Amino acid sequence: MVSKDLVLPTVRLLGLRRGRAEPFGPGSEPSAIRKQPFAARIRVTRLGLVGDEQADRRHHGGPDKALHHYPAEHYASWRAKLPELTPRMEVGGFGENLSTLGLHEENVCVGDIFRLGSATIQASQARQPCWKLNIRFGLPDMARRVQDSGRTGWYYRVLEEGETGPDDTLECIERPHPDWTLGRVLHTLYHDCLNGEALSALAGLEALAPGWRTLAAKRLSSGVVEEWSRRLNTPD
Repeated sequence: MVSKDLVLPTVRLLGLRRGRAEPFGPGSEPSAIRKQPFAARIRVTRLGLVGDEQADRRHHGGPDKALHHYPAEHYASWRAKLPELTPRMEVGGFGENLSTLGLHEENVCVGDIFRLGSATIQASQARQPCWKLNIRFGLPDMARRVQDSGRTGWYYRVLEEGETGPDDTLECIERPHPDWTLGRVLHTLYHDCLNGEALSALAGLEALAPGWRTLAAKRLSSGVVEEWSRRLNTPD
């Protein structure tokens, strides 16, 4: 359990990134995973950073996945585990908009509210790794490795639009669900998959993205874990 009084550090951004959709993968499906840094201040809207694209709007983007955050400290862990991928394991590698040192899945909770420049954002869900990470890193099981590790990063919804820049800080100003770190959510969904008590709690967790609440409710009612292979395995 995470203390409700836990104070997260105010952290400085390691830049901001955005990307345009471009051909990617075995069938040249469009993707905007190649995010590029930029130096100007920028508007943060309900759908994310102005100028940032999502090619597959069914699975990426939208109000509950407006911004993607990946902890910079994870890159050292990946380099140690997969030294052959060292050149690719640097900030921006996972297609994130935001990166920091000091925030990670074990100390950020679902529903945590942050001040980002003049915008207010809320942690809505962890990332669900998909096969595009296999292509991105040239490793056929990279998406599954990310899922198993819990080093997925997470998404924010934008509660109040505003403006931010690459030199801004990220400050946690409210914590409504101290019991539910993103790490605990990931453990429930991918490791302790049929824990009825935990699934029931997730299904009723209002700050969690609706898609994940629905997933928890379906699994709870059916007693069956959904198929992951289509999401994790690169299409032929």
